[in-house]
Amino acid sequence: MTVASHLQELRRKHDNLSTMVEQEQRSPGSDALRIAELKKQKLKLKEEITRLSQA
Repeated sequence: MTVASHLQELRRKHDNLSTMVEQEQRSPGSDALRIAELKKQKLKLKEEITRLSQA
């Protein structure tokens, strides 16, 4: 897997997590712990994307 394809996959996962966070926040009775966990995952992906982009 090339770095470019890996970055593309990471960005896709990041976008999917963004969608999941938005859906969770809109849903009545949303679970704050679930939202926090999704946001942590999203942040880790963003950090990895940034790290690989600078390499």
